[in-house]
Amino acid sequence: MDTAAKDIKLSALLKEKYISLDLKGEDKEAVFGELVDLAYASGKVKNKKACLEALVERERMGSTAIGNGVAIPHAKIAGLKQAVLVFGRSPSGVDFNSLDGEKTHIFFMFVSPQENIGSHLKTLARISHIIKDKFIVGLFRKARNKAEILKILTDTEKHL
Repeated sequence: MDTAAKDIKLSALLKEKYISLDLKGEDKEAVFGELVDLAYASGKVKNKKACLEALVERERMGSTAIGNGVAIPHAKIAGLKQAVLVFGRSPSGVDFNSLDGEKTHIFFMFVSPQENIGSHLKTLARISHIIKDKFIVGLFRKARNKAEILKILTDTEKHL
């Protein structure tokens, strides 16, 4: 991983209020809705409809489910002032058209301002680097609370 991606700290972006450990959605649209609600609650996303449309449009280009039970839905949004990272976990899993055909349980949704192309890509690279480790994904799936999710993320970033 290049040094610029190492400079990105996901633990600085993700806060407890942006985490849901019990997503209820049974399909992509419902999960997107729950994740967008979390982003909207952050106060950074002002237009839920535009955020949802941007995610759906990006998903049309190809599934953001990368396998190993993980998806990274993402989009660049016009008018957004700050990037937002949201974490969601679906205990039952969702068919997200994953590359490996498995259900998706872990979601890192990332939205950023339209003009922040470089940092958007670096953040996606950072997320991808962390979740390619099946052990780390297992920790995220077993975490008992939001604080534990943040600790896993912080501890993992310390060793990258």
